[in-house]
Amino acid sequence: MLRTRIFQFNPLGTNCVIAWDSDSSVCTVFDPGMSSKEEVDSLADFLQGHSLTPGAILLTHGHFDHFWGVYGLLEHYKVPVYMDREDLVTMSKGAQVFSGMGPVSFKTLRTDIETLDLPGEISVGGVSWKVIKTPGHTPGGVCYYSEENGLLISGDTLFAGAIGRTDLLGGDYDVLMKSLLEKVMTLPGDTDVIPGHGQPTSIAREATANPFLQPFNEPDADWTQDGIPIQL
Repeated sequence: MLRTRIFQFNPLGTNCVIAWDSDSSVCTVFDPGMSSKEEVDSLADFLQGHSLTPGAILLTHGHFDHFWGVYGLLEHYKVPVYMDREDLVTMSKGAQVFSGMGPVSFKTLRTDIETLDLPGEISVGGVSWKVIKTPGHTPGGVCYYSEENGLLISGDTLFAGAIGRTDLLGGDYDVLMKSLLEKVMTLPGDTDVIPGHGQPTSIAREATANPFLQPFNEPDADWTQDGIPIQL
């Protein structure tokens, strides 16, 4: 049985997810965005209290609020860190990609992190995570899907009632919509979704209620927007 625990870290409220099989003491840490020693300690205390040891750190993308706490966690556990190679540039920009952000203190991850060969699958503690490449929010955005457990870690690709913003460096709305409609929303409706921010949701709920994912009422191909017929 898969168990999860969600922490909300840093001023941007990034969801850090701990996932583990109830028969295993090895867990996966998704997007450790801790921005203070207190937040790092709270995560370490949880892991120790539940006799859990991270087997891997999986990043959904390279925005700093999602990897802020990686080095703090690595001080406690020496584990590999995985991210899609397309987001190494995004990662190197740090908080510069967020307009209006003041000086932010964090360590940019070294390029010795292990990049993902996509498509692919990662197994940690007996739980397999399919890597789904979902660019749009960032060039190297990915989601992690446990088909056996019906759980999707969607990062900033899909939220409850919203989708990832595309106005930041490397963002592309059309690419994001293609990722969502062709790779994410085709998953089973009863798939639970834990996004990078906000509350958990499900594929079915977003398919029926997310305003960004409702069908567009496009005009017929032989009519212009002002109603004047054109000859094709």
